[in-house]
Amino acid sequence: MKIAATAISLTVDDVAASAGFLVTHFGFQEAMAADGFASLAREDAPSVIFLKRGIEVLPEGFRDQRAAGVIVAFTVDDLPAEYERLKGAGVEISMELREEPWGERLFQVTDPNGVIIQLVDWVAAPDAGPEA
Repeated sequence: MKIAATAISLTVDDVAASAGFLVTHFGFQEAMAADGFASLAREDAPSVIFLKRGIEVLPEGFRDQRAAGVIVAFTVDDLPAEYERLKGAGVEISMELREEPWGERLFQVTDPNGVIIQLVDWVAAPDAGPEA
């Protein structure tokens, strides 16, 4: 099997609000859109698709569910600069910049529909485990 592309699909109440957030603050571009649907793209990231809650393309048992328990994570080159850029743009930081014991640095923002977007970098290469 060869995977030609990867996309993340999230169900939200306001497609335009989530799409606009990624376009404005994360440099995505609208690749396709229709009523209740937007597909966003960047050359260096998987596509992000927003579907309006209740849309018939979703399986019947899932149509009324919202994206929940999902974190969309982007690994970036200069995390402190991204933190300052987003904060300066008035984006609410929902988890402040922090460093985990295993070397991961991160912070989170939340889009208008409650989708959590996490930006990450590494202060040290992740440990591959104990030496053999």
